[in-house]
Amino acid sequence: MRRTLPDSRLAERRGYHHGNLRESLVEAARRLIAERGPAGFTLSDAAKLAGVSPAAPYRHFKDRQALLREVAQLGFQELGRRLGQSTRSAGPGPDGFMAMGRAYLDFAREEPAYYAAMFNTGLAGSDEAEGTAEKEADPGFALLEQAVGQFTGVSDPAQRRQGALIVYALTHGLASLAAPGSVAVPGTLGDAAEVLNIGVTALLRGLPSALADPSLRPPGGPSV
Repeated sequence: MRRTLPDSRLAERRGYHHGNLRESLVEAARRLIAERGPAGFTLSDAAKLAGVSPAAPYRHFKDRQALLREVAQLGFQELGRRLGQSTRSAGPGPDGFMAMGRAYLDFAREEPAYYAAMFNTGLAGSDEAEGTAEKEADPGFALLEQAVGQFTGVSDPAQRRQGALIVYALTHGLASLAAPGSVAVPGTLGDAAEVLNIGVTALLRGLPSALADPSLRPPGGPSV
């Protein structure tokens, strides 16, 4: 396996007094995740890449999972920023909504470390509950709910949320299939952005009637 050398920008900031230790460790973790995956490195590896002692990370992170959570949280923030920027640039209506989908695909392709940390940290127990609370406050998902309401005319918050979850699942699935090393058969996916536009348009056009049909609700699921 290729040995990861300390980045000069990280190494030059080594030491505990520089005030950038936390940021240096996060950047080191991003590089390691991109190279090895979320489970492919230790806290000591991140410390070595950042140019600090193995004990230094514990000033900010109790363990590797805490560092991964930090990377994931920053990833969600960056994704939310990009989604908001895409809708502002494209304007309201269908154009803005579709721009969000393209921005999501671009983010997954351009920020593989963030993307992997956001969805593959393997957290459980109290960490999982904390992750759920963070998702509730995710600005990107809030924007998606709002866009679903504008696109479909659905005003009920629970129905908008259901619609947003479906669109999110479709978008995330396509982004994962389009990622390098995915299980998708080469050449079968085509242009992921075009597939997403077709799928989301078809989905949202039928969403209001589908949400209103009691027979399509999951058994024992919440009424909307």
